Amino acid sequence: MNKFTKWSFASLLISAFSVALVIVFTFDAETVEALGKIKPEYIFAAALLHIISYFVWGFRTRTLCKALGYNIKPSRIIEIVISSAFVAGITPSSAGGEPLRIHMLHQDKIPIGKATAIVFGERMLDAGLIFVSLPFALHLMGDMLSNYEFDAAFMFANLLVFVILLFSVYGVWKPQKVKKAMHRIMGRLSPYLGKRTDSAVSHFLEQLDREIDHFHESVFFLLSEGRKGLFRGIAYTFLFWIVEYSLLLFILVGLNQTPSIPIVFAAQVLLSVVMVIPATPGASGVAELGAASLFSVFVNSSLLGITVVAWRALTYYLNLLVGGVVSLKLLRDMDVIQKLQGDS
Repeated sequence: MNKFTKWSFASLLISAFSVALVIVFTFDAETVEALGKIKPEYIFAAALLHIISYFVWGFRTRTLCKALGYNIKPSRIIEIVISSAFVAGITPSSAGGEPLRIHMLHQDKIPIGKATAIVFGERMLDAGLIFVSLPFALHLMGDMLSNYEFDAAFMFANLLVFVILLFSVYGVWKPQKVKKAMHRIMGRLSPYLGKRTDSAVSHFLEQLDREIDHFHESVFFLLSEGRKGLFRGIAYTFLFWIVEYSLLLFILVGLNQTPSIPIVFAAQVLLSVVMVIPATPGASGVAELGAASLFSVFVNSSLLGITVVAWRALTYYLNLLVGGVVSLKLLRDMDVIQKLQGDS
């Protein structure tokens, strides 16, 4: 809990500093005038869109679970994805979200290997859609951007995503190679762990081999007999990102702007790639400054700070607020269950 508290504080501090920096350099008399003309109903609609995205994300996860033969209650799935969004928002590089989803799916009697396949499938669907959209986004935005720092960050993030994708696909295609690599690593580590751990290491490797097999079988099942569930997952992926990217459109209309839908979507595709950069908890700092750079293409400089604040508030701070409430509920429920087990 202390670690989560530190990460939460660090992410909020970095984000607040980045937002303040953007506001300082964009705030002027026109900003004050624009604040008085905000259409709150559109900002509320944008917030509602983000809430809806939790349900779309949850339905996608549930669809992939059902494709592998596991029927998880809708309310439980929504809890899982919201808690995942919260943990992703407070861990470096947003790395905590996926392990938490795997753990929570495993709590619902899904083997770790299969739960990993479900989460891996979601990430691959997201990555696939982003990569398909990337050439169009670059075509629309390429001539409008002249920021060398942003170009460097974008190229690094793009390379990182490609390398991760390449290793992931290799792991799916050659599970035996992954097993050998893990056995080799544990073989080198075991002398430092002591003789008493030999049986524990052996048991761990047996369990790991079993979970790698589950993962491999689950991925190939989704690509063969589970194709119907996979196609539904693809449809939910399209819907999820359309809902998420539409949020910025509503914010801009609420600020009395008339944005170009293709340009707004293209900017967010590029921003999604940049936010992969492993840097800060919840991509704080990277997200705000990247958004300021990209949104400046179609947002008046006087409104840029307000736009970045509103967008980040609804896509990040709202995750922390809603996710924090749900996570506290889950922890409280676990405490109640443990007390009941203790009494019995």
